Amino acid sequence: FDKRYGRATPERPVFPRPEALLSEVPLLLGTDGQKMSKSRGNTIELRMSADETAKILKKAKTDAQRRITFDPVDRPEVSNLLMLASLATGDAPEVIAERIGDAGAGTLKALVTESLNEMLAPLRSRRAELIANEDYLLSILHAGNERANEQADQTLSEVRTAMQMNY
Repeated sequence: FDKRYGRATPERPVFPRPEALLSEVPLLLGTDGQKMSKSRGNTIELRMSADETAKILKKAKTDAQRRITFDPVDRPEVSNLLMLASLATGDAPEVIAERIGDAGAGTLKALVTESLNEMLAPLRSRRAELIANEDYLLSILHAGNERANEQADQTLSEVRTAMQMNY
């Protein structure tokens, strides 16, 4: 567009190239050790209750070894649970594994459940408050629509100017 019609101003394109807002994040598997997918039912969703989260995590796949170790290559399912606990607590997965030691997968699952539910409790509470206040949600949507329309009108004006279609 800018090559064909020019720029809004010499230093500013009409349609600036978007920049990616990506950060490094760990790969988390679903609770069954497979790629996380809602259709597989192996996800932990923010909208789940604490009890639903506990039920899902009780079914999480582990292995037969009693000692808990962080080894993503040889023990991906156990390591995945350790990563979930790490994200929820802020402790390194290796530290959590060492703390659990020989206590086994049941202890690991209980820790993950408690940690995740504790971390998600404020989010779930806020979500419940917002759902209960439909008028507030509609006002936010309305304000967002107004801002989006203002931005769209400004962009269309710049496009018309660049295309010399100001009529």
